[in-house]
Amino acid sequence: MGEISVGKLLIVGLIFVLLFGTKKLRTLGSDLGYALKGFQNAVKDEPTKAAAAIEKETEETIR
Repeated sequence: MGEISVGKLLIVGLIFVLLFGTKKLRTLGSDLGYALKGFQNAVKDEPTKAAAAIEKETEETIR
């Protein structure tokens, strides 16, 4: 009952295409990809920013 088969995924995909159209889905897909790329870049940059902030704090504490 709770299984997701290929047939069910195809039916859901067909419903999405009928509701939104291919042009809207293409735009939605590219927007989603852009958002994910931005999120990945933010996550990748965050540790370096955190390390720089910690280093700055320790330098101020030492002085």
